[in-house]
Amino acid sequence: MNLEELSLYVQEGNLKKTKEFVLQLIKEKISAKKILDEALIAAMEQVGIKFKNNEIYVPEMLIAAKAMSAGLKILEPILTESGIKPIGTVVIGTVKGDLHDIGKNLVKMMMQGAGIKVHDLGVDVSPEVFVEKAAEVNADIVGISALLTTTMPSIGEVIKNFKANGVRDRYVFMIGGAPVTDSYAKQVDADIYMPDAATAAEAAKDILIKKYLS
Repeated sequence: MNLEELSLYVQEGNLKKTKEFVLQLIKEKISAKKILDEALIAAMEQVGIKFKNNEIYVPEMLIAAKAMSAGLKILEPILTESGIKPIGTVVIGTVKGDLHDIGKNLVKMMMQGAGIKVHDLGVDVSPEVFVEKAAEVNADIVGISALLTTTMPSIGEVIKNFKANGVRDRYVFMIGGAPVTDSYAKQVDADIYMPDAATAAEAAKDILIKKYLS
């Protein structure tokens, strides 16, 4: 039983084997950080590459992300006890009036798979809640999702609310969703538009590494 095998089970989305392997590796005294870095995170990096190359699609990516989350759930208490911290913090949610969450959930799991702490606000989230939660958890990045053309303007309302509170410059704003574009991101003063979950996780990781390790 090794980390490479575990990585493959995560990539395949094998929930049962992922949990079994994580528990067995812990019993074998493999460090939680090693399991996280060399199996779970490594697996999601491969999933992201395959997705970009059109070798897999959203359903396969979602299944792999669920397997990774199951493994991460087992490791989290050990990582916390060991004092191992995530590379940064993201607050994510779908805007007010929009109840779509599949894309947001996938972004959340891919970011968790990149070693990022994610606070998921859910759907139908008001601008005020985004501001309050970002301050509460000292977020680095605020992720805003809208899946409808009718709710897309709410992205701008969220960012305006941060500006009204004088805290716009504390955060990096990442936006996404089916109708969202790069030009729209510029229009509403978002920092970055991401077309898919794998790219979003990769970009978030790069932002956080540059912020804390450069």
